[in-house]
Amino acid sequence: MQYQFTVDGMTCGHCERAVVHAVRQVDTDAIVKVDLETKQVNVSSDKAARDAIANAIQEEGYKVLA
Repeated sequence: MQYQFTVDGMTCGHCERAVVHAVRQVDTDAIVKVDLETKQVNVSSDKAARDAIANAIQEEGYKVLA
């Protein structure tokens, strides 16, 4: 499945790595693309549900807007 999230609070490479790490905690095979400028996170995952991914990102301290 393909998921797109708007994530508030990402500003740097550390933020990007934290979000990618959070997603990979729920699906180690997920493909994660982060665009810091637009605050978009695109995830391709066959194992994790949208809510599980969003929750993992939020647990890292970022706000998932959509």
